[in-house]
Amino acid sequence: MKVIEKIVELQNELFSCRKENKTIGLVPTMGALHDGHASLVKQSVKENDITVVSVFLNPTQFNDKGDLERYPRTLEADCKLIEACGADYVFAPSVEEVYPQPDNRQYEFPPQSTVMEGAKRPGHFNGVCQVVSRLFYIVHPDKAYFGEKDWQQIAVIKRLVDFIGMKDEITIVECPIIRDADGLAMSSRNMLLTTAERAIAPKIYEALSQSVAFSKTHTVAETREKVIADINAIDGLEVEYFEIVDGNTLLEVNTWEAYVVGCITVYCGHTPIRLIDHIKYRG
Repeated sequence: MKVIEKIVELQNELFSCRKENKTIGLVPTMGALHDGHASLVKQSVKENDITVVSVFLNPTQFNDKGDLERYPRTLEADCKLIEACGADYVFAPSVEEVYPQPDNRQYEFPPQSTVMEGAKRPGHFNGVCQVVSRLFYIVHPDKAYFGEKDWQQIAVIKRLVDFIGMKDEITIVECPIIRDADGLAMSSRNMLLTTAERAIAPKIYEALSQSVAFSKTHTVAETREKVIADINAIDGLEVEYFEIVDGNTLLEVNTWEAYVVGCITVYCGHTPIRLIDHIKYRG
């Protein structure tokens, strides 16, 4: 496995691969990798001749400077995990390499990019689209792999590839959430939780899971209220938002339709650490 920092070096390597008609998979990450990321890398290795894993903490998608500063940075450990998964290249560029000039491109894909995370974190999805489009232009992968934990992000990226004219070139592969044994969705942010905070964080998924059965005999509004109340009743957890939405448009629903998903963000602990999750109710 090679670790590459420069765009031109990576592109030269991939040019040689393409001359041999090899397929290329891309796994974009921000580092601080865990078994969830490993599952994406392994799937790419299985489905492609060449796998590139980018490790780049993208500043343009953080609307909270403190959040960016707290984000874990573990490149050496990340490279060991990636190599163990069988990937061929780690692309670990500097901020200056990815953004030699300030990126002033603006992306907005309503309603997918403007609700929930889009509303709570202004500019977040614009930053995501900036970095993902840069990676797509640099790597030109056949397939790109994203975890369903960031479920809304996948919906935005699907709009992005259409917008930039790469819909027929790149297949977006959605990979299932990987959870710890107690149900907590794996996330790089989990590294920031104290022992006490880590002990209560699984209550988020527990409340979501229990609400699926509840939803069979209750309205959307009642289900939403129950999840919020159950989580807020736990000392150390506070719901930022919980929305029950159409799985395609991401707009709120009032009735149980064909494809319905619950999306939640919860603040955990005193720092606090912002955790996201979702669950499918219908579809």
